[in-house]
Amino acid sequence: MTPRDYYGWTRCFALFRGLEEDPVIHAFYELLKDPTPESYALFVHELYETGNTNWTRYFREQVLSLETGCVKLASRQKMIPAVMLSAAKTELYALSEMALLSPGFFDIYGYKAGYTVEDECSLYPLWLERVSSVSRHGFGAFAKWHMFRLEADDRTDAGYRLLPVTNPDPVKLSDLVGYKRQQQEVLDNTQALANGAKAANILLYGDAGTGKSATVKAVANELRDEGIRLIELNKSSLHLLPGLLDELAGQPLKFILFIDDLSFRENDDDFAALKAVLEGSASTRSRNTVIYATSNRRHIVKETFQAREGDEIHRQDTMQETVSLSERFGLRVYFEKPDKALYLQIVDSLAKREGIREKDLVKLAEQFALRKAGRSARAARQLVDQLAAKDKGGETEC
Repeated sequence: MTPRDYYGWTRCFALFRGLEEDPVIHAFYELLKDPTPESYALFVHELYETGNTNWTRYFREQVLSLETGCVKLASRQKMIPAVMLSAAKTELYALSEMALLSPGFFDIYGYKAGYTVEDECSLYPLWLERVSSVSRHGFGAFAKWHMFRLEADDRTDAGYRLLPVTNPDPVKLSDLVGYKRQQQEVLDNTQALANGAKAANILLYGDAGTGKSATVKAVANELRDEGIRLIELNKSSLHLLPGLLDELAGQPLKFILFIDDLSFRENDDDFAALKAVLEGSASTRSRNTVIYATSNRRHIVKETFQAREGDEIHRQDTMQETVSLSERFGLRVYFEKPDKALYLQIVDSLAKREGIREKDLVKLAEQFALRKAGRSARAARQLVDQLAAKDKGGETEC
């Protein structure tokens, strides 16, 4: 087989034609088409740009996560026709061979940057396994990453893009000290979502720095392998929620739509957008999505001086409106500011994890809390980070 022979195979692909949209694979196909020093260098450059040097491993993951007609049928729990399975087997046989093409296969004169390949690659059985577990792994971008950001983009038909968070916060529930009851409530609700049971929208509210956002991200990390994905959006993107919900309804995975530090002012258009989604969610929302929001206040809407000074009917209407939004969240979880005992427990636990031995730790912790306008889990984390930096010779304010 020559490079041109392999390139001819790629022109015949029906199921896996979408692979060519990947920049590395596109460059590889161009190398097969015309093996020159320049096309070889461009392929290796694209591979390096992804942080990979193992071609087999990279290629295998792109093949297994590709959104194909077979995967779409499997995600809807429909039978895959035999003719499609036959096509998949044939194409995957060819792709398995291409995954093993080493630098030595290409007869190119002069310098060749290196990359590695594995000794064997059999994609068809791996692909069958992935298709059978599509409800846990998903497909496309959702198979590669588990956290995303929603970004408005008028250049797309949907009006937005989902951008993967390639380096997500790795926080685990075991990293978080205190607030175990609150964390368990969020975990239990999300576990129900993962299991396909009815799950509630959650409002996590309370003092700043108490670990509300960290709890949501830790739960998403904990249940990643059970099909949970997190999509973070800001308040200005709330009008995009209906379209996003429609798109996600066809996905086999389960999604947390996460809105951090949520608050509104009166007559805020975004308030109406979220309320509309929450009001409709009880009857029409798919069971594969929930909305989790954090806020420093239970009723979310900031009351203005004018609202307090208005007539009694207007004031009552405003209060009822603000209360009604928070009531739309089926579960409301309160994170209170830690008392002295819990704050010192958090400081002590974090200090021990960092290997910090400080005889005046309690005194330092209380002084630090005063400078930070109060005790909080965030203040405890900042203190320990500064003490760790001090141990390494850095400058701190401790």
